[in-house]
Amino acid sequence: MSLKEPAVAEPLAPIAPALDPKRKKSRNPRKETWVAHDGSIIPAAHQTWRTALRKDWRLYSFLVLPLLFLLVFRYVPILGNVVAFRRFRPGGSMFGDEWVGLYYVRMFINDQQFWHAFTNTVILGFLTLLVVFPLPIILALMLNEVRSRRFKRSIQTISYLPHFMSVVIVAGIVFQLTSVNGTVNQIIEATGGQAITFMQEPSWFRTIYLTSEVWQTVGWGTILYLAALTTIDEQLYEAARIDGANRWKQTWHITLPGIRPTMIVLLILNVGTFMAVGFEKILLLSNPLIYSTADVISTYLYRVGIVSNSISYATAIGLFEAIIGVTLILSANAISRKTVGASLW
Repeated sequence: MSLKEPAVAEPLAPIAPALDPKRKKSRNPRKETWVAHDGSIIPAAHQTWRTALRKDWRLYSFLVLPLLFLLVFRYVPILGNVVAFRRFRPGGSMFGDEWVGLYYVRMFINDQQFWHAFTNTVILGFLTLLVVFPLPIILALMLNEVRSRRFKRSIQTISYLPHFMSVVIVAGIVFQLTSVNGTVNQIIEATGGQAITFMQEPSWFRTIYLTSEVWQTVGWGTILYLAALTTIDEQLYEAARIDGANRWKQTWHITLPGIRPTMIVLLILNVGTFMAVGFEKILLLSNPLIYSTADVISTYLYRVGIVSNSISYATAIGLFEAIIGVTLILSANAISRKTVGASLW
């Protein structure tokens, strides 16, 4: 009895040349296609962006205005930062008349008023990040638990409306509410207290600013989180309910991890704008009586650069603020990428 020789497996077909060596030839070599073994047609990989542009030029035309906006209002002004190292005189060259080096940098480093505004900016930025950033997440989680669609839409509409009001209207409402004869003081006097001059006492400014910021921005901030909540698979909640998880545990172990990438991206963006505390609202709400807590870098730059016409000095401060913002957003992005695994890039 002879043993059979083991069957030799046929050599596998190479994966890389999975394409038919015969091409469908075209008059234009850039439009050549390959025919696979299953008969499907594969476009040539070497088609250039010009082909795509000719084919979908209508779609690409929508990019013209945004790119022009970025070019004119974002990139061209970067050239003006050279004024921070040159002496600018009105009527002279837009890039300064003479090189002064770090003269204006040393000037604001030794300026106590600048460091006072810098301290106020850091405090207001930190409070805004601590108070305003988590509230849209909390509101989105609460709305996600609401089962009545009519009630949910009503709350969303009411919370969104303040975002569409201009800063001037919001500042006017704040002045009306906090004036000596305003609504807040009327309530205080009705309960036996004394009227408070809110807009003349520095200790009240941060509370008033944060309250108005919460009222104006929290409802609008929930939109992204509600959109992120719709991407979570409902089967995860069903499996958690079968395992006996209550609503709190489902929120902690399913909902929050599901929206974590969105939270991280928005947190990085907020950290990047940490130093750019709302200029318009602070400028409208502040006055010389409350500069001790209300004066921030942006309002200080406005007074120094526009009112006092010290363009070079204001540019040096603005460049310093921009460097801090870039450093913060790069650091936050790197830390998030290493610790959480989610980042902007």
